[in-house]
Amino acid sequence: MISDEVMDAIAQIELHRQDMEKEVGVAAACNEALRKLHELLEREREALQLHGPGARHAAHIEALAAEIERVKSRAGAGAKAKHGRPPPRNPVRPGPPHNLPRNKRRRTTGRSRGR
Repeated sequence: MISDEVMDAIAQIELHRQDMEKEVGVAAACNEALRKLHELLEREREALQLHGPGARHAAHIEALAAEIERVKSRAGAGAKAKHGRPPPRNPVRPGPPHNLPRNKRRRTTGRSRGR
């Protein structure tokens, strides 16, 4: 069972991440949220060591780990271009190029040669 304090902290971090995302972008907002989540996770791990094994701290750690993974996946999705498409790549094709330039002669512009 997760305590209200931890649930509220996770919700507050998520709301702050959403607000930051509008201002600074997905990557920066997710990095800030991940930093805060890792701090909270470390506090819960310390509490688990101090108070011994208990279902409460273990549940908090599990919930925080799940939230961290969710935000990480969100940060990875933010690297994609608009509309969820990945950015275009330049594929490397083995062999000679397909469109070789032809040897073209010099063209005259509007005048015939005889003049």
